Amino acid sequence: MTDREQEQHLTEHFMELRKRIMITLGTFLVALCAAFLYVEPLYKMLTRDVEGQLQVLGPTDVIWVYLMIAGVIALAVTTPVAGYQVWRFVVPGLHPVERRITLAYIPAIAGLFVMGLSFGYFVIYPMVLSFLDSLSDNFMTAYTAEKYFRFMINMTVPFGVLFEMPVVIMFLTSLGILNPLRLAKMRKVAYLLLTIAAVTITPPDFVSDILVIVPLFLLYEISVGLSRLVYQRRLTKLNPISE
Repeated sequence: MTDREQEQHLTEHFMELRKRIMITLGTFLVALCAAFLYVEPLYKMLTRDVEGQLQVLGPTDVIWVYLMIAGVIALAVTTPVAGYQVWRFVVPGLHPVERRITLAYIPAIAGLFVMGLSFGYFVIYPMVLSFLDSLSDNFMTAYTAEKYFRFMINMTVPFGVLFEMPVVIMFLTSLGILNPLRLAKMRKVAYLLLTIAAVTITPPDFVSDILVIVPLFLLYEISVGLSRLVYQRRLTKLNPISE
């Protein structure tokens, strides 16, 4: 391949990548606008357990709060689309078997993201909020809407991302980038990183840390097991092709 052909090939890759990014961003913007139209009922639902009304410190705070809520909804909608665009970008270099296998992971992306959000919202968020409220008995608490929802998002969205671990590892295993042996060797480092993440986002007490660390460790072990299954299946289906 000549230098000109290599340059043309690289330009085509950049154009394709740009196209995939633009589709993903476009989907996010459309979903954001659609979610914004229905954000007021969502706001009322998310603040149903709050005593009184949340405060705002300026006229634009209301817009920022609504945008934060709509942004999380848009992110959930965009996640599977982003996964599909990644698949479309890498699919030219895959075998037909790999294409079918990796495409099957796209629906799981949305499901795991919602599961992570639910875990953060129904388990972690009330636990942390209750702990912090117990420390404020000697203070007069007055929550602003912006800080309240920023706190809620910080307690939920990271778990939506972390719960994508199994499908991401399966996807990378299908592409041959990861394998079960490599994941097993990385176990100590992975446990350390997951422990740091759990301790960072939870209150400083042992019970809260365990409630977060254990599910994250289980997610990693499930990911290793799924990677093993995908790896064995990949070897079985690709061997006849290579022959």
